[in-house]
Amino acid sequence: MKRQTVFETAMERGVSRRDFLKMCTALAAALGLDYTQSDKVVQAMETNSRVPVVWLQFQDCTGCSESFIRSTHPTAESVLFDFISLEYTEVLSAASGFQAETAMKQVLEKYKGEYVLAVEGSIPDGEGFTNVGGIDVKETIKEMAAGAMAVISYGSCASWGGIAAAEPNPTGAKPISSYVSNTPVILVPGCPPISEVMTGVIAHMITFGAIPELDSQGRPKAFYRHRIHDKCNRRAYFDAGLFVESFDDEGAKQGYCLYKLGCKGPTTYNACAEMRWNGGVSYPIQSGNPCIGCSEKGFWDNGPFFVRHAKIPASQTTANIDKIGLAVTGVVAAGVAVHAVGTSFKKKSEDRRGDE
Repeated sequence: MKRQTVFETAMERGVSRRDFLKMCTALAAALGLDYTQSDKVVQAMETNSRVPVVWLQFQDCTGCSESFIRSTHPTAESVLFDFISLEYTEVLSAASGFQAETAMKQVLEKYKGEYVLAVEGSIPDGEGFTNVGGIDVKETIKEMAAGAMAVISYGSCASWGGIAAAEPNPTGAKPISSYVSNTPVILVPGCPPISEVMTGVIAHMITFGAIPELDSQGRPKAFYRHRIHDKCNRRAYFDAGLFVESFDDEGAKQGYCLYKLGCKGPTTYNACAEMRWNGGVSYPIQSGNPCIGCSEKGFWDNGPFFVRHAKIPASQTTANIDKIGLAVTGVVAAGVAVHAVGTSFKKKSEDRRGDE
């Protein structure tokens, strides 16, 4: 039997044509498309079938599922009831026990090569740590991934191993990619990932019929192309050398840069500063908490969260910020990055040329 299209499903649920177009416009925005390209999304939703999805959970805290159901653009309701056909999930499923496990097996038989496998949590490499339905999860992931069109690795646990993989890693926790071969894996790291990023990846696959463009680590470029530092609302204070020295000082009240308090924004790739959380309300740095780099590999073992690194690795500056100063309103402010100093020199050079 032919699967319903997204449009047909929406109409069946009583969604008006106007609301359907609004939904497509919001989806286009979530995908980073110009509003003039909304017609492409509309066409895709009218012609493409709903995508069957199997959502598996292993060593996790269910935080990724909790984040997913709080998506606002598109809403989790739209994704679950209009965009996809959620065939199996341990959290949202009404069925349980053998009925739920049977439903998962039926997906493998009916939609082989057509369904998306979403995975949350790491895989324990040791024997007997995690069984679901009496079957070792290592066997489950291998079987279900082999029949999927793509695997979405939701969260830092599934993507990198996560908290369970922290030293000394007693369960031998590994990322999903360690057990998947010959099937594309899309990494959507974060602890948890931003809800709109999670729904946006699925929406992209429905709209374009292909996995999104990925970076060298397998993350969607649309959502992981910038460092949080590049779009941070406190970036101007970093460039000016104005830093919070303690959580209760005057700098904290003024909203100065949190780098000295251990902020990992300069080395963390994510869309937090652009998309923000809770429907675009805020994100940790804006709220006064340093970024802990939760979307980066090994963040759990990369030193204390609230102790800054003396250098910024893998960026355009490796300068020790305690040894660089810049005059700001007559005060020497320790902690200015090399690129900020370069900007100052460039401006002085331009001023001299203007005087000539």
